[in-house]
Amino acid sequence: TAGLDAQQANNFCRDLSTASTAVQQGVSPGRAKSAVTAWAIWKEFTGELGLDPFLQAFQDKVPILQVFVHRVHIGELAANSNPVRSRTAEDYVRHVAQAFLNVGAKDPRLNSANLMDFRLQRMISCWKKSDPAPDRVKPIPIQVIRRVAILAQHATSEIFKAVADMIIIAFFFLLRPGEYTDNDDSPFRLEDVQLFIGSQRLDLLVATDAQLLQTRFASLTFTDQKNGVRGEVIGHARSGDQFLCPVKAIVRRVIYLRSNGAPPDTPLSRVYNTNSRVTPKLITQTLRDSIQYLGATNIGFFPKEVSARSLRAAGAQALLLGRVDTNIIQLIGRWKSDAMLRYLHVQAFPLMKDYASIMLQAGTYTLIPNQYVPQR
Repeated sequence: TAGLDAQQANNFCRDLSTASTAVQQGVSPGRAKSAVTAWAIWKEFTGELGLDPFLQAFQDKVPILQVFVHRVHIGELAANSNPVRSRTAEDYVRHVAQAFLNVGAKDPRLNSANLMDFRLQRMISCWKKSDPAPDRVKPIPIQVIRRVAILAQHATSEIFKAVADMIIIAFFFLLRPGEYTDNDDSPFRLEDVQLFIGSQRLDLLVATDAQLLQTRFASLTFTDQKNGVRGEVIGHARSGDQFLCPVKAIVRRVIYLRSNGAPPDTPLSRVYNTNSRVTPKLITQTLRDSIQYLGATNIGFFPKEVSARSLRAAGAQALLLGRVDTNIIQLIGRWKSDAMLRYLHVQAFPLMKDYASIMLQAGTYTLIPNQYVPQR
């Protein structure tokens, strides 16, 4: 900006600041926060070595990255001071590389062929082999959700009612915690809801509560939710169940929010006149309490094995057990790859109960012989 007059320089700096903010907001708030943390740790690490954070004096920056990522992996430089898995360690060095790129410097992880350096690749590969088994959350059987829903019908606490409704919505729509809790990470909002009676779409601003209660189909529109296509709509019709119905749960949230004068951009899970919010932690505790009541013997796992993330897995598992095509499950859950399969558990009894007999019936066969097999 040296050659610009004061006004032009001011405008340029203003627009550059806006552009930089857009770069930071190109990922979820949680991811952006992780990047800031990783860079702060990197700067402290390089500072203790007497180096500038961009390692301008080094042609080969990989050895310093190796030491950094090793110390992250063993917990010495990890944010929580505990050893981390290979993927987390890899994320740290990726965040550092992105900070280089953000100022126009070259990615320090890459070799002269613009490929990931062999040394870093092998380190991460080594750690992946020794990582413990993935700590997959268990999908939640419907009886657990049903207990929460029944309790909510008789509850006086608005926060508990909201928790129950959001659990139901998350299960049927296969939502991530950031999409159905009251947070800053792209939750679905009042303005994302559409309600229908037949082909008639209701105007949520003027429809009466009685009209809303006649809703037969409800949808959510994706705006900036993870892996969602902007403007794409996913919906459900009534389930026919007295307690567990995605349409009824959404209508209850709409009526509650309208009664409190909520603006259109209000998260569906918002609760008024309380210091509490519908958080992933509160969802997790509610689910665990229900499992504790029903008993691990009857459910097949312990309360500690579930969290707010379990509802997405639960919805996918229910569709799988209902013999819904996996491609359809992938579409509903907005999975971009076979990562969906990590959410599904073959431990479910209805899924596996007939397979032994099927394998016996279908396991007797002969193969078409090649030319080396003797004729009879």
